[in-house]
Amino acid sequence: MSEDGVRKSSILLMSVGDEVVAAEVLKSLSPRDVQKVGLSMAHLDNVTHDEIASVLKEFREDVAHRTSMGMGADGYIRTMLTQALGSDKAASLLDRIMGGGDTSGIEGLKWMEAPAVAELIKNEHPQIIATILVHLENDQASAILARFVERLRNDVMLRIATLDGIQPHALRELNDVLTQLLAGGDQVKRQMGGVKTAAEILNHMGGGAEVDIINNIRDFDAELAQRIQDEMFVFEDIINIDDRGIQLLLREVQAESLVIALKGASVELREKVFKNMSSRASEMLRDDLEAKGPVRLSEVDVEQKGILKVARRLADEGQIILAGKSDEAFV
Repeated sequence: MSEDGVRKSSILLMSVGDEVVAAEVLKSLSPRDVQKVGLSMAHLDNVTHDEIASVLKEFREDVAHRTSMGMGADGYIRTMLTQALGSDKAASLLDRIMGGGDTSGIEGLKWMEAPAVAELIKNEHPQIIATILVHLENDQASAILARFVERLRNDVMLRIATLDGIQPHALRELNDVLTQLLAGGDQVKRQMGGVKTAAEILNHMGGGAEVDIINNIRDFDAELAQRIQDEMFVFEDIINIDDRGIQLLLREVQAESLVIALKGASVELREKVFKNMSSRASEMLRDDLEAKGPVRLSEVDVEQKGILKVARRLADEGQIILAGKSDEAFV
C-alpha cells in the first residue's frame, strides 16, 4: 500500500465513526498494511474537510473493486490503535478484528519487521528458512533475505526456487521450531514455493543482490535460472516501461519480430507501442498486424522471449528500467 493509500485508509477509518465497520475494513487488509494504517491513524493530523470528502467519494467509487484477505493482530497494532482511538474503542475494535486468533508462529512473523525476523531465523537450516519465507508476503521475504550474508541468501533462494510443495509433517516440524502449531492439518501437499515465488521475491529486491542470486542459481542449474528470469519480467510487463525506454527497445527489435510478438499482446500494450513510434511507422505496424494471418503460439512465444532478452540487456546496461523490480522511489 502506498503512503497516499495508507493516509486515505486511516482517514476513512477515523471518519466512519463505527468501530464495527472499521473492524470489517481492517479485516480486508494484510497484516503489514494494518500496521501501516494503524501507525498512520495514531499520527493523523491536519485533515481538512475537503480531504475527508474526497476520500469518502473515492471510497464509494472504488468499493466494488475491493477484495478480502485474512488477518490477525498483535501487541504492536494494539498499541497503535489504542493511541489512535482510546483504550475502550480500541479494545472493542481489536476483539472483532482478532476474533481470538493466535498470532504466534508463522502468522506472528507476518507482523514483525524484517530485521527482527532475519535475526530470529538466520541460524536455522536454510531449508527451514526457505519454508518460512514462502509463507510470508513477497516484499517482506525480500527484505528479510537482504539482511542475510550473501552465502546464506543464495542458498535460501535456490531452495525456494526448487521447492515444489510442503508436506503436512514438514509444516508441523516447522511450527515446532516456531513454537506454534498452525491451524488446518490438511493431508494434501500445499503448493508453495517454486519458480514463481522465487521470481516474485526477487522482483522486490533492488541493487545487485538479484543479479548475484540469479548467477548463483545459474551455476547450479542454468535452465532453472532462465525460468526464474522469465517469470520475473514477462512480455506484458513491457507496458510498464517508460516511453523513453520503449523507444530505445523498439530500436533494437526487428519489425517482423515485433509483429509476431504483438499478435499475442493485449490491446493496451499494442497501443503503448504505437504511441512510441512515428505516425508513419505506427500506421505501417497496424497494417502489418491486420494483414498477418494466424500465428502459432510457439512462434509468438519465441519472438516475445527474444524481445525480453533485448529488454534485459538494455536494463543491465542501465539504458532502461524494468518496472516492478523494486518499490524504491526515484527523485
